[in-house]
Amino acid sequence: MTQRTANTERRSRQRVPVRVPVELRHPSGDHQGMTRDLSSTGIFLYSEAGMKAGSKLELVIMLPPGLGLAPGGWTLCEATVVRVEESTGKGVGIAATFDRIARLPEIV
Repeated sequence: MTQRTANTERRSRQRVPVRVPVELRHPSGDHQGMTRDLSSTGIFLYSEAGMKAGSKLELVIMLPPGLGLAPGGWTLCEATVVRVEESTGKGVGIAATFDRIARLPEIV
């Protein structure tokens, strides 16, 4: 590990690259996004939605099984935005921590 990595790494859990669609509900409205990576405590996603650090989000995500977040399936996550990054061609990058995760019932 380099000195720079040791000083800048703030994640408490390993992030896993996962690319799945996500629906965002934010005070500015409903938006779509695409995850870049997930951990048991947070998410990084891209969206066209503009928001600020500290904003509250509701996210609906189809989680793949085996991430340690839930058994997989449709999941409702409440999250807090911790960082927003400009990104070329992918929309805005949004890093958020999970406040609550709940599996949604399946409709059969």
